[in-house]
Amino acid sequence: MSGHSKWHNIQKTKGAQDAKRAQIFTKIAKEISVAVKEGGGGSPDTNARLATVITKAKAANMPNDNIKRAIDKAMGSGGGDNIETIVYEGYGPGGVAIIVETLTDNRNRTASNVRHAFDKHGGNMGTTGCVSWSFERKGIIVVNNEDGDIGDEQIFEDALEAGAEDVSREGDVFEIVTSPDDVSAVAEYLDSKGYSLLSAQAEMVPDNFIKLDDEEGIKNIQKMLDMFDDDEDVQDVWHNWEEEN
Repeated sequence: MSGHSKWHNIQKTKGAQDAKRAQIFTKIAKEISVAVKEGGGGSPDTNARLATVITKAKAANMPNDNIKRAIDKAMGSGGGDNIETIVYEGYGPGGVAIIVETLTDNRNRTASNVRHAFDKHGGNMGTTGCVSWSFERKGIIVVNNEDGDIGDEQIFEDALEAGAEDVSREGDVFEIVTSPDDVSAVAEYLDSKGYSLLSAQAEMVPDNFIKLDDEEGIKNIQKMLDMFDDDEDVQDVWHNWEEEN
């Protein structure tokens, strides 16, 4: 799970996907199930929430058969009926702001696990709204440019044509910012143009970032984020820790 839109965090996300692909796919399948139920059916053409999740799934290299199977299962079994979205907020070491988005069928279990992760590694879980005021939800699309074949003007023009708000270079990738509702359409357009998408989803982007200088604090927040990542109920974690490259 990425912490914010800086590429070094997304790069960590990709490593987690490669190492634990089955776990990532299971979480996305759960998200698809809820999107079918809450968004209004199994067609991405009429269900904007499902379209966004499918975009996320494809960027994570989830096979089309897996996506279709998750949709069919949700349509056939009323999938997601007992699953609810719960968002937790709190602080990590050094006052790092953290938002934990979950999908769960047992809120007591999930709350206990999330609180334990905060407490175990020098943080504390707060109340709703305690940190989210300093984040803004944006669509973030990351385009691979490892070979350096994409020109700045080329992708800038294509992204704006697709409806993006901004484009910036982050090392060997381009980061494209959209409104949360437009991420799916922009990603689909860029994919049709032949761009390689590494990540595409709605993210909580912080207004500012915090650097940690002490080794203990860095170690603790890394362990905390790993605990969240390993929790089957946790879908995404957003934070304002400025990791070092």
